[in-house]
Amino acid sequence: MAYWRWDPVYSVGIAVIDNQHKKIIEYINELSHIATYESDNQVVHDVIFKLLDYTVSHFSFEESLMEEAKYPLLEPHKKVHEAFIERINFFKERFENGEDISKQLMMELQMWLINHIQHNDTDYAQVVQQMLEKRKITPEKDDETKSTWLKSLVNNVFN
Repeated sequence: MAYWRWDPVYSVGIAVIDNQHKKIIEYINELSHIATYESDNQVVHDVIFKLLDYTVSHFSFEESLMEEAKYPLLEPHKKVHEAFIERINFFKERFENGEDISKQLMMELQMWLINHIQHNDTDYAQVVQQMLEKRKITPEKDDETKSTWLKSLVNNVFN
């Protein structure tokens, strides 16, 4: 079993978003462990619910940044997010009906990581980066030095 690791090719160049995307790798690795070594339904259940919570929070945060930056393709991007949430709910439903979905969900997340993050998310990155730079927020700053505006946005979405 090969564990996925964060690779700079997954980066959108916005530290707060990259840190959130790293959670997908954690979920992939949890599912990989389950699919390879054990069939623990409680862990699969927990991953699905964490993933649903993560996607709703993360997508809301991303969309808030895109809206603030006046990203012209925000609405189509939202539709892609909605489709992904529907897909995860489909996996949840199948799991609740007794299916073993761990391998398939793991592959779905891997495809999402590669396709959506590396393509769709990098499309908005430049517009959002420009907005953050105007607000004097650079991707290199960590959570302790972010502006009050960004901290409040993170807190509103994730807390």
